[in-house]
Amino acid sequence: MVSDRLAAALVASCAAPGFLPPGERIYAIGDIHGCAAAMDAMTQSIVADLAMRPVARATVVHIGDLIDRGPDSAGVVARAMAPFPAAGVRVVVLAGNHEVMMERALAGEKRAAAGWLAFGGWDTLASWGATPRASRQQWPALVPPAARSFLAGRPLLHRAGSYLFVHAGVRPGVPLIRQTRQDLISIREPFLSADEGLPGWGRPWVVVHGHTPETAPAVTPRRIGIDTGAVLGGMLTAAVLEGDRLGFLQVAGA
Repeated sequence: MVSDRLAAALVASCAAPGFLPPGERIYAIGDIHGCAAAMDAMTQSIVADLAMRPVARATVVHIGDLIDRGPDSAGVVARAMAPFPAAGVRVVVLAGNHEVMMERALAGEKRAAAGWLAFGGWDTLASWGATPRASRQQWPALVPPAARSFLAGRPLLHRAGSYLFVHAGVRPGVPLIRQTRQDLISIREPFLSADEGLPGWGRPWVVVHGHTPETAPAVTPRRIGIDTGAVLGGMLTAAVLEGDRLGFLQVAGA
C-alpha cells in the first residue's frame, strides 16, 4: 500500500506548469534502468492511488530507458509488455537512448555494440541468461523475439493536453515536426537551460522528460524532469498530472 505520507503529498499537489483535459490523469514514470523491484513498488503505489482517487481516464507513460545498468532489465520489459494491474489504465512506453542502442547493437552494428556494453548493455544481456562467453553474434538469440520487437517499436513522443512527453528533451527553436530522433532521445544542453521561450513549437508545450539524472524532480515553466537516479541509489519518480495540478510518487531505487 502507498504510505499515508505519500498519499497526503498527492492530495496536496501543487500548481502545474501545464494542463490536461478534465477527467484525465497521467502517471509519467522516469528512467527505470532494470530496477524491477522499484517498478513493482511504483506500480503498487499507482494502483493504490487510483483506488483512493478514481479518475475517468488514467494513463501510465514510461519515459524510456527501461533497460541497462540495473539487475533485471528482462523483468522490467516483461512487466511493461503485460497489462497494467488496474482496469482501464492505458500504458505508453517511449523509446529511450538505451533502447535505441540495444536495437542497433542486436542488428550487428559494431560501434553501437561497443557503446551499448559501455553503458550497461551487458547487464541487460545477463538478465536474459547470457554468460560472459556469449559472442556478439549470439546476442540476438538471447533476447526473446517478442521483447525485441516490443522495444524496437516504441514511439519517440506522446502528447496530451499541453504536455509533450519525450525521453531526453527537445532542441530549442526547432519546430516539433523537425526534431530528430537523436534530439528526442539524447539531448541535454541547450535544452536543460533553455527554460524561457523555447520558440518554434507552434504552441507552448511543457516537456516531461527523463535522461538527465537529478537529485529531485525538476520543475520549471517549460519542463518537468523525472529521472531521479533510480539505478544510482536514488528514487524512481512518477509525475502525477491532472487538470492544472502536479504531484509526485516516489519509491526507492536500486
